[in-house]
Formats: sequence, C-alpha cells, structure tokens
Amino acid sequence: MIHYEYPLSERIRTLLRLEDLFERFDAHAMSSAAQAHHAALLTLFEMAEVAARADLKSDLLQELDRQKAVLTALRGNPHVQSATLEQVLAAIEAAHDGMYQLPGKVGNHLREDDWLMAVKQRAAIPGGMCEFDLPSYHYWLYQPAELRVAQLQTWGAPFASIRAAVGIVLGLLRDSGRPETQQAVKGHYQRMLESRNPQLIRVTLADHVPCVPEISANKYMLNIRFVHAGVGAPRGCASEPIGFELTFCTL
Repeated sequence: MIHYEYPLSERIRTLLRLEDLFERFDAHAMSSAAQAHHAALLTLFEMAEVAARADLKSDLLQELDRQKAVLTALRGNPHVQSATLEQVLAAIEAAHDGMYQLPGKVGNHLREDDWLMAVKQRAAIPGGMCEFDLPSYHYWLYQPAELRVAQLQTWGAPFASIRAAVGIVLGLLRDSGRPETQQAVKGHYQRMLESRNPQLIRVTLADHVPCVPEISANKYMLNIRFVHAGVGAPRGCASEPIGFELTFCTL
C-alpha cells in the first residue's frame, strides 16, 4: 500500500517536510559513499532552513503540552493500555524537555560554523561545489567514510529533540483517523467535509494501481482526481472505478 498525505494547514505542512528531510538525511548519512554524504550535507542545510521558522519551536511545545494534558486524563481508563500510555507520556516529556533546552533557533550550530556556511553558500550556485570552488570540501570528501559519518552525526545531533517532537505529533495525528473504504468513479471523488475540519487527509492505494491522487481541499469540500502515474502530461484514470482508503486526521 502507498499512502498519500495532504496537509490542510501550514503547520502540518512544515512538520511533514521536516519528517521527509530527517528520513532522507538518515538514508544518505548511513552510506559510506562520498556522494551520499554530499547529499546528506545538502539535506542538513534544508533541515536547518525549514526548522528555523520563527514559531515552529513554540508551536511544537504548545502541542506537546496539549497532548500531554489530554493523555494524562486517560490514566486509569480501563479501555486504555496503561503501559503504552506511560511510554507515550514519557516520550512527550523527553521531547518537550529537549526542545525547551535548545538555545535560539533550531540549526544555529550550523550557522555558527564558517566552513559549513561557505559550503552552503556555494551549494546555492548550480555546479558551484566543484573542487576548484571548494578545495577544502573536496578534501573532506576524500577523508575516511567513518570520519565523515561521525561529523554528519555530530551536525545532525542537535535536531534530535525537534525530530522526536515532530514524530510524536505526526504519529498522534495519523493515529487519530479511521480509514474509510471509498471508490472513485471515472477518476474523480468528491465530498462535503461538513464539520470534520481535518488537519491531514490520507489517501491509501494498493501499490499495483498505476494512478496517483491529486488532492485539493478546503474546510468545505474535498476533491480527489486520480491521474496516471509516469512521465508526460497527466491523464485521468477514467477507465474503471478505483478503490482506495480515505482517512481524516485531526489532533
């Protein structure tokens, strides 16, 4: 199954971008190839840019406080597994404490490194990171893979608390919804949202279905158009009905 997610607020959109960047950084950093570490460093710069949004840290702290209050009220509820509840509360507490102790904007440790900022400045220029532009960076790429991995982990470590917070908030958001089995006729699906007011819409398709959803929504209406996956101009999937799962998620 393939999940397609559509955020309905700028805050959730930012969290999804960060989640994607964190996963991409891990994938590149775990490799031993110099070009993979080049990609990891570029991803690190993107992480710092997205996470530097002025209100991101305060938004996450407030959301963690709110979720902690909601979940704490469930203690003693016979329908809730106490061990799982305590694990989630402990994770929220740890993420909250870690973020609260972060000085300044997330990613400031990168901005204070002159070498990294020189690399970042050249990275903004197409083809601007050749060895004749950045000989010191060229030298770094020729260092042992273990050394590069250790440095990448050091640069990525200060993002750990915000990464934990993003994972908790998105995890609770995704778990809040119940999938509904739906069907698109002639490649289209439409419905009124009424009072749902979701923050995230998830569309789940079997991976053998050669179509992808183009989702548009506001607080009143949801529209999904299924188009053929692949290169070229998008064409609607109108040959036969398309079954999919639809989930509305709200914190």
